[in-house]
Amino acid sequence: MYQYDDYDQRIVDERVAQFRDQMQRYLNGQLSEDDFRPLRLQNGLYIQRYAPMLRIAIPYGQLHSRQLRQLAAISQRYDRGYGHVSTRQNMQLNWPRLEDVPDILAELASVQMHCIQTSGNCIRNTTSDPYAGSQAGEVDDPRPWCEIIRQWSTFHPEFAFLPRKFKIAVNAHERDDRAAIAVHDIGLQLWRHKDGALRFRVLVGGGLGRTPMIGSFIHDEIEPRHLLAYLEAILRIYNLHGRRDNKFKARIKILVRALGVDAFKQQVDAEFARLLVRGTHLLSEAEIERVRAHFAPPPYEQLDDDPSLPVRLARDATFRAWYQHNTQAHRQPGYRIVTLSLKRTGVAPGDVSAEQMLAIADLAERYSFAALRTTHEQNMVFPDVRQQDLPELWQALNRLGLACANIGTITDIICCPGGDFCSLANAKSIPIAEQIQRRVEELDIAYDLGELHLNISGCMNACGHHHVGHIGILGVDKKGAEFYQVSLGGDSGRQASLGDILGPSFSAEDMADVIEEILQTYLDQRQTGESFLQTYRRIGIEAFKERVYATTD
Repeated sequence: MYQYDDYDQRIVDERVAQFRDQMQRYLNGQLSEDDFRPLRLQNGLYIQRYAPMLRIAIPYGQLHSRQLRQLAAISQRYDRGYGHVSTRQNMQLNWPRLEDVPDILAELASVQMHCIQTSGNCIRNTTSDPYAGSQAGEVDDPRPWCEIIRQWSTFHPEFAFLPRKFKIAVNAHERDDRAAIAVHDIGLQLWRHKDGALRFRVLVGGGLGRTPMIGSFIHDEIEPRHLLAYLEAILRIYNLHGRRDNKFKARIKILVRALGVDAFKQQVDAEFARLLVRGTHLLSEAEIERVRAHFAPPPYEQLDDDPSLPVRLARDATFRAWYQHNTQAHRQPGYRIVTLSLKRTGVAPGDVSAEQMLAIADLAERYSFAALRTTHEQNMVFPDVRQQDLPELWQALNRLGLACANIGTITDIICCPGGDFCSLANAKSIPIAEQIQRRVEELDIAYDLGELHLNISGCMNACGHHHVGHIGILGVDKKGAEFYQVSLGGDSGRQASLGDILGPSFSAEDMADVIEEILQTYLDQRQTGESFLQTYRRIGIEAFKERVYATTD
């Protein structure tokens, strides 16, 4: 993983000192609330419903065990003993005291972490595939490119006060997209020509929220040396023309739609040409290799596939379920990628306790070269586990409540904090997630349903990505009461789509029944081998609508 040099560390340390002074002036009454707001937002500090919330950056989801230990210690010392993994692969603390935040930032800086640009109208944390660097089927490791983008975008003087927040995602897999690039302001897809030359396809104008849109491809052939120049050109056009008079119409997706994709591309290409003439934004091969050197593979052993594994899988159904759902093929023979489920029923999706963090850090050092990842599905990943260690690791995770064999199933729910924490939310999300998890467990159909993604957001800001859930749930307000709108058919993968609204919203107490009827409709209508999404795309929404509203009316 990327390691700070002296220059990096000095920048982060100076930022802590600056914010400590700003916080003290605010507490002393020398800075007004309006003056302090942009300063705290630049350091990831929000004011939520009941307490401040601090968002900690985890660039492209990559963590070292020593960093996770520090996060555990901080959550115990300054919060309520847990952290929340967000859909941008960051971690949030929901209960820090304002006056403690500078100390938290200082302790983060001691392990090369920070909260810089996790909030505000700037370029946020660049996200990527949590299996990056370990999976077969990648054309290149996307993490060095994420790091290059991070270094370019952090403290960029032109892009510190954009019309609105800005999000970039990078994917490098030939077939799969676990980075959801189509619903980002900029999505980058790495690919190779037949001669091996690496190129970037560039999508622009994706995003969720009040006006969800799928991004549009505007370039297929960006050379690696030109990557930053092209990104700079996009940001300059957005900064120049993006609306600042209405925050609901300020995202780049609105600008792309207003200008039209072709006209927007023409302006970007013209600015890109000007930057190339100047030659000031070219990425040298030496700089690319300097960053790439930070992401060398760990010292893998030369192993064959473990011959005892099929025997263990055959005789232990519980272990077999975990292996099938929570582990993935690895590019290195004899290894697997392991996902730790943070979706145990009764616990808010994405929450991980300090005790679990400490144990995970120990396990990462024992089984995965001290490396781990956070995912935008709000789980964690050990990227490099020997096959022969899987049974022992599974038992350890099971004792910690982190071995729920549900990755990719309906109970692996993406869920924002909702009305339990967020001051913007119209409705609670966490109780709805638990209600659905318990109903599916009662029905015992999770595995029969196959791959099925259910996403919940407490408001139109869509932090739970409900628009791209196969089943999406949105909290809405009806005269002060909490109701929920359901959508079907969304997807954030290579064939990205936005869900279709089923119809009028439902009360909280009806939600488990509504989801059950949707699932039963799928089971009744599916053809052999069809997934939920395939069935929905074949038969459309009417069969689901007819059954749900006939049952709930």
